[in-house]
Amino acid sequence: MKLKSKYFDSIRVAPRREREERERAQRSRLPECQWKGCQEKASHKAPKGRGRDGEYFHFCLDHVRQYNSSYNYFDGMSDGEVEGFIKDSATGHRPTWKVGANGSAPGIDQAAYADRIGPKTRIRDPHGVLSRQGRAEAGAKPRRQLRPLEKKAFTTLNLRHEAEKDEIKSRFKELVKLHHPDANGGDRRSEEKLREIIQAYNYLKQVGLV
Repeated sequence: MKLKSKYFDSIRVAPRREREERERAQRSRLPECQWKGCQEKASHKAPKGRGRDGEYFHFCLDHVRQYNSSYNYFDGMSDGEVEGFIKDSATGHRPTWKVGANGSAPGIDQAAYADRIGPKTRIRDPHGVLSRQGRAEAGAKPRRQLRPLEKKAFTTLNLRHEAEKDEIKSRFKELVKLHHPDANGGDRRSEEKLREIIQAYNYLKQVGLV
């Protein structure tokens, strides 16, 4: 901006006297310092202490400094309580649990869990999407977790991983008849395939899936 700009004409700096009067008016509206025997205006706030969150003393500058220099939030707490407070402060003193844990998991605070997922929860589901999903999941069987050799055995028997015992037994009998050497004129390839089928079935039986 140029020094000769017309905008300089509209800039007004309050005179020192006017600023001082405004500051005095603001100070006159302040409460008196709560330090015993002090009659200064209280321009600063200081917390009253643990268990009185949101409550403050009103002090002048000198006394708020004196108060803060001796203030100890943990006064009256044991070392264990202080350590627990510091640990909980990492999560804002809200209840937490491991990922994947539900309310019935060992070590979970049942009341805190119910409060977290109950009416006070911040999750809104106006269209019922989550509730429908929950009902669908409640009716569905948990997905079977298979180890690599178990997956290979199901593949050898040409079965889906969710196959139940009766289906496994039925498929095994069917494949034995199909690949038995007597039914294939003593074909060596059929004999090798039959060996794989028997090994796969025995393995599933060994791990308790049959």
